[in-house]
Amino acid sequence: MLREELRKGDGAWEMNWEDMRGVGHLTPTEHFFVHSHTGVPEIDVDSWTLTLHGDGLRGDPVTFDYPTLREMPSRTVTAFLECAGNGRTLYTSQQNQRVSGTPWGLGAIGVAEWTGTPLSLVLERAGLRDDAVDLLPRGLDPAYVEAGVDYGRMRRPLPVAKAMKDVLVVWEMNGAPLTPAHGFPIRLIVPDWVGVASIKWLGDIEVSTSPLHSPWNTDFYRLFGLGFPPEGSAPLTTMPVKSAFELAPGARLPRGEEVLLTGRSWSGNGAIRSVEISTDNGQGWTPAHLVGPRLPHTWSQWQFPWRPTTRGPATLMARATDTTGVTEPLGSPYNNKGYLWSGVVRHPITIT
Repeated sequence: MLREELRKGDGAWEMNWEDMRGVGHLTPTEHFFVHSHTGVPEIDVDSWTLTLHGDGLRGDPVTFDYPTLREMPSRTVTAFLECAGNGRTLYTSQQNQRVSGTPWGLGAIGVAEWTGTPLSLVLERAGLRDDAVDLLPRGLDPAYVEAGVDYGRMRRPLPVAKAMKDVLVVWEMNGAPLTPAHGFPIRLIVPDWVGVASIKWLGDIEVSTSPLHSPWNTDFYRLFGLGFPPEGSAPLTTMPVKSAFELAPGARLPRGEEVLLTGRSWSGNGAIRSVEISTDNGQGWTPAHLVGPRLPHTWSQWQFPWRPTTRGPATLMARATDTTGVTEPLGSPYNNKGYLWSGVVRHPITIT
């Protein structure tokens, strides 16, 4: 039912923030957002392989099957996965700006425990050269076609430096094998970066001693529009700091009774240091109480007790500051594809 209600029409499903209240730190897999550009492929794990190839290796292509990867040293990492367009509709609803792309609210985000082997170990076993600079992971999903142009299968360059730092080749999500919609049998998880970097249904990785390119870092997933060069910004990487209430937009709260406002904040820059809440449309701000883990790669949960005193419409706001000192601004710089929303969200409610 949840997924049917939140369908966007192009293989995209949002997490419902209200359903996360009281759930715990992780997003249940059945509530985790899904975005598929071309559909979910059917893959036979018994015949599936991952091949690494290119002049960034010391020798011939190297192929791994599923059991071989599963036998390699593994790690479990708690990390958020977020679409670059998360919050896209807010450019229109809060800033009256027209943007293109999947009309995400703020639910194209989720946190899971991801289990897999570090990509660094896979690269080392494949014979990574010291002068390799770029990878090009590619999925096994169907080719992406837009306006009659065939862009081929999903693939996006990944710097070797990032790959060796913290990227995982993942086979489990929240303690169970990946579902088909989430990339079964194998996907990448690239912590803190735009979700498109975490290639699903991984099939091969080109390893190169020179920079690599694909439509997903030249034509797409750059910032375009006024103030940017014709070719757009640099390819998108780190996700900005954001906050969300675990409360339905338009919720009705009783006057004179204490309510516990809850929510979550996260940042690709690092852990969350503090969260402030405004119950008067940004005129005043009060610290919220952080609860649970305060770690990089994942969100921090928070609570704020509040007793409304005046009936009528009201606006709640939450703004977080991460450990690098970055605080959510009141607005988000415009780009015509609606990427990287970073402004404080105005959450409408009614006091009865």
